[in-house]
Amino acid sequence: MSTKSVETVVFLSLVLDLFAFTIPLPLFPRLIEWYMKRESSDPHGFLSQTLGAVSWLRGLLYNPPENSQKWDIVLLGGLMGSLFSTLQFVVSPYIGGLSDRYGRKRILLLTMVGNLLSAVVWIQSTTFASFMLSRAIGGASEGNVQLAIAILSDVTTPANRARALSHVGIAFAICFCIGPPIGAYFASRPAPPTFAGRELNLNIYATPAIITLILLTLECIFLIVALPETRGKRMKLENEKQADGKAHSAAVSPARKADIPTRLAILRSLRQLHLLFLGLFSGVEFTLTFLTFDLLDWDNKQNGSLIGFIGIVSALLQGGYVRRAIPKVGEGKMARRGVSACTMGLVLLAVLPNLVANHRGVAIGVLRAAAVCLAFTSATVVNSLTAFASLQCDDAGFDQDTGKPKTEHPQLAKGQALGGFRSSGQLGRAIGPILACALYWTVGPSVTYAIAGVAMSALVMRMGAISRTQSR
Repeated sequence: MSTKSVETVVFLSLVLDLFAFTIPLPLFPRLIEWYMKRESSDPHGFLSQTLGAVSWLRGLLYNPPENSQKWDIVLLGGLMGSLFSTLQFVVSPYIGGLSDRYGRKRILLLTMVGNLLSAVVWIQSTTFASFMLSRAIGGASEGNVQLAIAILSDVTTPANRARALSHVGIAFAICFCIGPPIGAYFASRPAPPTFAGRELNLNIYATPAIITLILLTLECIFLIVALPETRGKRMKLENEKQADGKAHSAAVSPARKADIPTRLAILRSLRQLHLLFLGLFSGVEFTLTFLTFDLLDWDNKQNGSLIGFIGIVSALLQGGYVRRAIPKVGEGKMARRGVSACTMGLVLLAVLPNLVANHRGVAIGVLRAAAVCLAFTSATVVNSLTAFASLQCDDAGFDQDTGKPKTEHPQLAKGQALGGFRSSGQLGRAIGPILACALYWTVGPSVTYAIAGVAMSALVMRMGAISRTQSR
């Protein structure tokens, strides 16, 4: 199978996977409210105990004059996001290491079992505890994105690595366009209360959950049928000639890499940047729908439209600008541009709350402008840093001269190294929503986004050295 064929398979599987992942994103605030109405009367229930702890923690920092329940929902939503990312922080290095040992496809299919189980539990989660179990299963088993990156790194050369990995970002952008709006649409269309004469006791958003399950099932079947094993194998390039049974070495030979200590040092720097960036960005990302819920009183459909708008802009940037520009400007510089755009977006979000009361139309325009900045950030930073990290890894396979397997440094094997890189980002995603939510109702949205903007500006300055480092 050719490189382009593998890229197509990976891209289509990611679209199915991320479509399923993005469907519930705009539903969290209303979903929490539904559980609160069902379970708040039980003082010893899991939700009541959790809300009690959340309310106590919020009370240490802020006591709103009215409607404190809305603020508790903000923090609880942050904790829900953090649970998933915390589990990803723990399991990502192990998933990557197992894929180095047993093969990408085998481990990918194993993680799919957990994803399917997570969707099944969500469909039937009529209690908050069972819904959190669904999130925990999903967080502990999600490996599709990191293994897709490892697969694409297996089959590409350093020269075309960033271009191939942009498929991951494009898949994210497309799914953020269609997933949240569809989730919001089907959230208003509940599943039938009975089936074949039997009463069904399902989650209020069982219809989006069933769609998620169908998408994940299709993805699993597609991967079984279409995805080859890529670990330790280099796919044939489209322009490769096989007349004498041997590949042209000029077409497939990798560029000369830096020495091992240098590459390990670059990887450490990239992990730190990944952690710091996603710690800030995920907090902004997660509180954005709560900002609209709190200040603008938007519903699921409106929040889904906002997330979809960010996805559309990000997809257009990925396909029309980022893929063409990265080979010219380099991964480090592209990532720095994305962080700079995020800083601009945070400034706009800091201004927005002051406009809502008297200039609501202007406030919504400012929100749209901030969304464009965040879309540029989504299209550039993580994908560029990931491509940079993958270029530091050893290439598995066989030496063309001796025919013997190439020796990999344990910390530079693709699965292990990229798993560790993803793990650092997931730690940022675990911490970011909690800190952002805590700041949100301690000092308010304006100060929260202003602080995040100052921190993001500091990160732009810190990225100066890495943006000047040759990635290949």
